[in-house]
Amino acid sequence: MAEEVDLLKYEKELWEQNISLIAGVDEVGRGPLVGPVVAAAVILPQGYFLEGLTDSKKLSEKKRDKFYEIINQEAIAIGIGVIDAQTIDKVNIYQASKLAMLEALKKLKVKPEHVLIDAMPLELDVPSTSIIHGDALSLSIAAASVIAKVTRDKMMYDLHKQHPEYRFDLHKGYPTKLHLELLQKYGPLPNYRFTYKPVRDLIEKSECLEEAKQTI
Repeated sequence: MAEEVDLLKYEKELWEQNISLIAGVDEVGRGPLVGPVVAAAVILPQGYFLEGLTDSKKLSEKKRDKFYEIINQEAIAIGIGVIDAQTIDKVNIYQASKLAMLEALKKLKVKPEHVLIDAMPLELDVPSTSIIHGDALSLSIAAASVIAKVTRDKMMYDLHKQHPEYRFDLHKGYPTKLHLELLQKYGPLPNYRFTYKPVRDLIEKSECLEEAKQTI
C-alpha cells in the first residue's frame, strides 16, 4: 500500500516559522496545440485542509469543478495569469509558463510571505520553494492546479461554442488522435500555436502544396 502523502508538509514547516500567507502556484496548458497557458496563485487560510484535493490531473472533471467552487469561496486570495498562443510562439512555452505564473502572483490582492511553486524556479521578491510534482505534494499548489485547469477548460468550452467542428470540448486542445484529424481537415485557427510541430508541419505542407500548384 502506497504511503499517504501529507499535503500540508511544506505549509506546516512554514507555519512553524510564523509564515501564514503562503501562495501555491501552478500552470496548465503546456501541451495543447491551441489557446493560452494559464497559471493560478492561491493563498489558503492557515491550518486549512480540503479532503480529497490533489493534483488536478488526478481528479475527475466533476470533482475539479466542485473543488474550484470551494476554493473560490474559501481562499484568502486567488490570482490568474493567462499568456496567449502568440506570446508562446514568440518566447517558447517554458518562458510563457513563467510569465503566466508571475502574472498570477501579481494579481493576488494579498502579498504572500512565501511562494510554493510546482517544479519551476521563479525570480521573486519574496522567498520561494520549487517542488517537483508539487501539485501532488502541497495542498496550496494542488489548489492552484485546480483553479488553473478549470479556468483553462472553461476557455476551451467557449472556443468550442465558436468553432464546434474542432470539438475543443472533448480534447481541450491537446493533440489527441481526434484533434489531429480535425486539425488536418479544417486547418489551424489564429489562436493555434504555430511553433508546435503538428501545426507547423501542417502549415509547411499546405505551403508546399500551394507552391506546387503555382508551378503547374
